[in-house]
Amino acid sequence: MRHMLYNTILVFWALTIFPLKAFSQSSNLLTLDECYQKARDNYPLLQQLDLIKRTADYSLENISKGIIPQVNIYGQASYQSNVTAFPIEIPNVIIQTLAKDQYKITGEIIQPLTDFGIINQQKAIAEAKAKIESRNLETELYKIKERITQLYFGVLLVDGQLTQIELLKKDVQIGLAKANAGIANGVTLKIAADQLQAELLTTDQRAVELQANRSAFLEMLSLFIGEDLAPTIELASPPIQTLNATINRPELATFAAQREVFSLQSELINKKNNPHLNAFFQGGYGRPGLNFLSSEFELFYVTGVRLNWNISNFYTSKKEKEILKLNQNSVQILEETFLLNTTIALAQHNQEVQKYLTLLDTDSEIIALREKVKSTANSQLEFGSITANDYLTYINAEDKARQNRIYHSIQLLMTQYTYLLTSGN
Repeated sequence: MRHMLYNTILVFWALTIFPLKAFSQSSNLLTLDECYQKARDNYPLLQQLDLIKRTADYSLENISKGIIPQVNIYGQASYQSNVTAFPIEIPNVIIQTLAKDQYKITGEIIQPLTDFGIINQQKAIAEAKAKIESRNLETELYKIKERITQLYFGVLLVDGQLTQIELLKKDVQIGLAKANAGIANGVTLKIAADQLQAELLTTDQRAVELQANRSAFLEMLSLFIGEDLAPTIELASPPIQTLNATINRPELATFAAQREVFSLQSELINKKNNPHLNAFFQGGYGRPGLNFLSSEFELFYVTGVRLNWNISNFYTSKKEKEILKLNQNSVQILEETFLLNTTIALAQHNQEVQKYLTLLDTDSEIIALREKVKSTANSQLEFGSITANDYLTYINAEDKARQNRIYHSIQLLMTQYTYLLTSGN
């Protein structure tokens, strides 16, 4: 029952307050979704998404180079105070003394054979970290919607008030005509017409103030969307939305990406504790070569496989995993806190929605009663039964009732969209 009444109220409001904006198909019509998209596209921070992607690509490319052969070149020239010599002499055999100056230049090629798992794990971590940066950026971009929503509904509220002012002016003009007729018939004093004329000018002043507010809202909105908005721009009334309590905020994706990084880092610790096997080839030129008894310059090479197992990693890996676990717990606490705060905010917004629904239940009834009083006052003013002040009291009371309905209708829709923004839907 409440849902049917809610729809009836909103449809009535759309048809009576903003008939042109709800159904206009002109190019001068701007929607809330268009504002969201244009503000996102225009926001300078959006360019950082491309920078994050390019940085991640470069990082992945550098990590991938860890599986290609590594080339090292060494050079050395030295002089030593003594060299190896034989302590005996052999007849008819000359054993040359080694030179004390020695020279060597070598090159080494190392091909990792067991590091592919580590490389893949490091790449996964780099991608996950880039995902965190992207999710953080999406969170910042999402906050723009809140400001756009406030500005957009601010314009809609002003438009509704301006529409109501035109209705008020008509009532004042009708009263002025009645007063002039009464003056002509000698049943009404001229002061009544002066009072109504002053009220008409006051109403015009209110319209000027509201137009200035509208221009200010549009100017701020144009800065966000990067597009000049003409004073005649029409903002479409947003459609009625069904509230969804499921929380789908971008912050949740950030928490998930952070947990993923910690999990991948824990797996990397395990992989680094494994033995590492490399194939190598070492070649060089120098004196002495592999034959250290030779004093001649010669080429040489050595090739084979090399095993490296850093046992000391086991001393620190347990503590490193405990640190990662603590970080994961910290992220979990932050996520639970965020969900709690968001749930509380949703409950508050829901209470606001119910409040405006309740107020709108009686707004139309109040307006109907005020209209009856005003209709009676029209006749009484013409025949001098009431004063101009009395008449103004009645029409201002109806105007206030209509203004309340406009305000409650706009606040209902804005609270509804705020609810959806808070839930991420």
